[in-house]
Amino acid sequence: MPTPPPTGPLVTRDTLASELCALGVQPGETLLTHSSLSSLGWVNGGPVAVVQGLLDALGPDGTLVVPTQTGDLSDPAVWRNPPVPQEWWAAVRATMPSYDPRITPARGVGVIPETVRTWPGALRSGHPQTSFAAVGPRAAEITGGHAPDCRLGERSPLARLEKLGARVLMLGTGYATCTSFHLAEYRIPSPRVPVGRPAPGGGWEEVTEVSITSDRFDELGYDFERDRPVVVRGQVGAAETRLFPVADAVAYAERWLAVHRPREEEM
Repeated sequence: MPTPPPTGPLVTRDTLASELCALGVQPGETLLTHSSLSSLGWVNGGPVAVVQGLLDALGPDGTLVVPTQTGDLSDPAVWRNPPVPQEWWAAVRATMPSYDPRITPARGVGVIPETVRTWPGALRSGHPQTSFAAVGPRAAEITGGHAPDCRLGERSPLARLEKLGARVLMLGTGYATCTSFHLAEYRIPSPRVPVGRPAPGGGWEEVTEVSITSDRFDELGYDFERDRPVVVRGQVGAAETRLFPVADAVAYAERWLAVHRPREEEM
């Protein structure tokens, strides 16, 4: 059977930049982008063209930020997709490579963040499991000083993005991917849990961290969009797209999570 032709739409660097600007992306702003390449249609140039289009829309004074998480650098005892045999756990912990922001690939966030991570001039934060990469004049300010015991809280790039007035661009993704909501988890009563990971320089370490989960984030996002007129909706290529301030998302999530997902009893 012959391979069927792509259904489109045909998306290019120029159409991406134009549609992003029409959505409301402003030259010079800082943009935290969650993305799905497959949602856009047939992209001529793939993820490289998407990153080029984003940078074109932001201009030379804008900064592009993406999550470059590495959830595989974690305790094999909690792996579920897929799990590994218990008899492997000790060996996995002993031999897992340490996080290196220069070479450790992002995992589970799509090919566009991985393309940004390797972009000329890109900088990446130092947390071994929840790093962010950035390209642009504010990249160092955003990615520097990511505390090793603060995945997505006050000493992470998320808090800096909030302070800088950054906005979130959700390019074909749902609210379950909205990392800004996690910052709210650090501002309400939340349990703390042990987190295992490879130690810098080799070996294994365990730190105590705020427990984070994206459970009910889709519901939270629906209510946020309904209640706050700050969410701009549109279409880029074939992708349903949303644009909104980090600060508004965090403030709404603080109130919503405290009511709808109280977790004090877990502490």
